[in-house]
Amino acid sequence: MGHGGNVVQELTTDHREVEQLFGRIEALPPGSPQRRELADEVTIELVRHSVAEEAYLYPAVREHLDGGDALADKEIEDHAQAEQIMKDLEGLPPDDPRFDTLMARLTSEIRSHLADEERDLFPKLEATCAADTLTDLGDKVRRAKKTAPTRPHPSAPDAPWANKLLAPGTGLVDRMRDALSGRGKGS
Repeated sequence: MGHGGNVVQELTTDHREVEQLFGRIEALPPGSPQRRELADEVTIELVRHSVAEEAYLYPAVREHLDGGDALADKEIEDHAQAEQIMKDLEGLPPDDPRFDTLMARLTSEIRSHLADEERDLFPKLEATCAADTLTDLGDKVRRAKKTAPTRPHPSAPDAPWANKLLAPGTGLVDRMRDALSGRGKGS
């Protein structure tokens, strides 16, 4: 899918890609080894997406929207729950009964989160922010995703300053581990 444009376009493209991965996982029979590979791919995408949102989108929500603090706090809480599920899912073989349970929980939580953002958060942001602000945020989010971690780190701080400072180093280590293990390259 094509990435680019303002922050809403960029993140909506991410949402469609994650949804496609979920659909591919759901289409496979339980226990299929490809389900593990796709779970790794969806985790990589979700972690990168979440780190970028926490570093740039949610601070903008706090700054530009009435009630932005509460909205951003809810979104960050959603991320924390999903990240813990991804951590619990990490390394489970696809024939483990917990794999399907956790994958179903992750899929449900993420679909609800994405729908909330697209139905509520994104329209409010587009109505409130200038076009150049949204474009600048899109550029920042794209750059952040390039250096973001690819594995869940639920105990890592989720404050914007922490994501901007710590995420690139953690991301480098994650990408090195992924390269050595072949994780995220399977399908």
